Amino acid sequence: MFTISKEFHFSASHVLDRLPDTHPCARMHGHNYVVVLELSAEDEDRTDSGFVRDFCELSVFKAWVDAALDHRHLNEAMAGLPPSAENLAKWIFDTWAGEFPELGAVKVSETPKTWAVYRP
Repeated sequence: MFTISKEFHFSASHVLDRLPDTHPCARMHGHNYVVVLELSAEDEDRTDSGFVRDFCELSVFKAWVDAALDHRHLNEAMAGLPPSAENLAKWIFDTWAGEFPELGAVKVSETPKTWAVYRP
């Protein structure tokens, strides 16, 4: 099995409004997010060039991140889904699994020391 990954960045706000009012994340705040797409393929499923997928083909994802997520309010962008890092990872996976069938996991970081991973 071969695995590749690529990192993307965006800044956005959110409110985790299902938390108690006393929780700091229940107030509007923002993060500088890092998203990592992880794609995998068996040896026989790689391209003739030896790629799992050409990294250049991920530019469509970068364009979507810039248009749909960067400097947005995630409560609105995610259409009512609570915008936790865990839900964001799954939402991105579900949104892009059809475009990238090799997608095996999406990782989301809100801070340099925390990560959420969705891997079906």
